[in-house]
Amino acid sequence: MEYSTIKIGIVDDDLLFVQLLKNYIENNGSYQVVLTSTGGHQFLKERGSVSLDILILDLRMANGDGLEVLGELVQSETETKIIVLSSFYRRSFMGQMLKMGAHAFLPKEIELEELLAVMNTVYQTGHYFSNDQINVMRTQLSNKLPEFHAFSKNELTDREIEVLRLVCQQFNTKEIADSLFISPKTVETHKTNLMIKTGVKNMAGLVIYAVQNKVIDADEIVLFDK
Repeated sequence: MEYSTIKIGIVDDDLLFVQLLKNYIENNGSYQVVLTSTGGHQFLKERGSVSLDILILDLRMANGDGLEVLGELVQSETETKIIVLSSFYRRSFMGQMLKMGAHAFLPKEIELEELLAVMNTVYQTGHYFSNDQINVMRTQLSNKLPEFHAFSKNELTDREIEVLRLVCQQFNTKEIADSLFISPKTVETHKTNLMIKTGVKNMAGLVIYAVQNKVIDADEIVLFDK
């Protein structure tokens, strides 16, 4: 079976770290690092028409921080999945990172093998949460938003809710399609409609929306081996 190459970008001001990470990633799986930058400003200038599946992004850098890059990418509505990898990681920042558009938020001390597993999960499902992060998010997610109600064009259909619940459980498109006996193309259509109706930017945003609006209980967001 042939596997498509997953295109990776790395933005970090530690040049040695970038080179070591690039070598490790390219020697372990169907990954190709197609762009590296040592600062946010450099990345935003150089990315041009380069297509990235995943961007590994540091938060604090001398030449343009990660928050600036994150904001620019979310604003441009890119399909690139963004993994924020930072030595300034705090679990208490998790909810804010996701609301800003990150698809995963990780400490720089993470084992390289675990990072590859997270990359694969993000590529397949659109987001990643560790059990620790889920526990923190249960206390962080605001209950100030109104409870979920179905109104006119903003209502969610029963099928959309089914898809949303499976997204929250980290099912990928094919697994959702198999579970609901629909085509992967139909699943993608439902995901697009969900993002339009809820006004979020990515799958992680859908999870936050689902919990805030009580479409799904936070206890149902779990990690498991499928």
